[in-house]
Amino acid sequence: MTTPDDFPWNKKSPLLSGSQPKLSGRLIDGKFVVGQTAAERDERWDMCEDLAQQLVQKTLQDAEKNPENPHDVTLRRMRRALVKKDWVSTEELDWLMQRLRVLLGW
Repeated sequence: MTTPDDFPWNKKSPLLSGSQPKLSGRLIDGKFVVGQTAAERDERWDMCEDLAQQLVQKTLQDAEKNPENPHDVTLRRMRRALVKKDWVSTEELDWLMQRLRVLLGW
């Protein structure tokens, strides 16, 4: 399966200290690369998709334990839990929560 177009690219370059402007990059296959490669993005998407699939059951369990909560409240609870884990970027988390909503049909 290929990475969907709506999955975010990490376009942030690490900041380097000093008075002179600097780019943080890597030498990959003889080319200087700044930022995320397509392969790295694919890997991040695969991880986020796997996490979304795993969270379906966890989210349904939370909804069952707290039937008074609307779906949006349950999803906010899941989001807060994921923020604490610090596994994904903010942009990836936004995508992941939208994906979870789709998987749940909410």
